[in-house]
Amino acid sequence: MGKLGPTEIILILAVVLLLFGGKKIPELMSGIGKGVKSFKNGMKDDDQDPKSDTKTS
Repeated sequence: MGKLGPTEIILILAVVLLLFGGKKIPELMSGIGKGVKSFKNGMKDDDQDPKSDTKTS
């Protein structure tokens, strides 16, 4: 359990194609890609910026 074989992957792709149609899939993938890129950039910015909220006296 938990492993996807070729039959399951083909079945999932067929269901996605039926639900969204051929024209919506590129838009959906583009949106997901932009979201992942934005998330990675946000994580990178958080790691590089030191906390400016703390004051050293």
